[in-house]
Amino acid sequence: METSPLKLAVLVSGNGSNFQAIVDAIEAGRIINASIVCLISNKVDAFAIERAKKHNISSIVLDHKGYPNRQAYDAALVELLRQHEIDLVILAGFMRLLSPTMIDAFPNAIMNIHPALLPAFPGLDAQQQAFDYGARYTGCTVHFVDKGTDTGPIILQSVVPILGSDTVESLTQRIHGEEHRTYVEAVRLFCAGRLKVEGRKVLISE
Repeated sequence: METSPLKLAVLVSGNGSNFQAIVDAIEAGRIINASIVCLISNKVDAFAIERAKKHNISSIVLDHKGYPNRQAYDAALVELLRQHEIDLVILAGFMRLLSPTMIDAFPNAIMNIHPALLPAFPGLDAQQQAFDYGARYTGCTVHFVDKGTDTGPIILQSVVPILGSDTVESLTQRIHGEEHRTYVEAVRLFCAGRLKVEGRKVLISE
């Protein structure tokens, strides 16, 4: 008996390269049982909207400036996602902190990727943080979103060495490459029903 594909929504604010990587993986059959139903951006000029158009994916601009506070914006976001019957929310460069209004509506069903090996270097400018600290290794982390900042249960991590010849820009570029691979794999595992959250740990079944 075939099941209906899981419905995914991707939230972006800018370029959307991780969105593109996930779209490509679905179209190539590397992620199965999944369909990106909509892309939602809080920025009308986000380049990710152009990416969505090329793949005939519905794009919606929900400008945060039209709402009095974060809770009101997130309530509108939740309503929009529920209208589309979304199973998994994917943050791909969505430059807004989510309120409990959003997180409570999709427990263990909001994914984010962070450009460092959490719990090291949370928050903004993680690549610069790792570079300035003199770390030998950094990378990226895909995690479920909870009510803290970059504190949710970790799904997958990938390691990127910091080379002596690196600049922040070259390091960021190499981390981006790992982000695309790691995020695709995390989404693939979710859509295959292989992720289970127990406390702080995400168990991956065979």
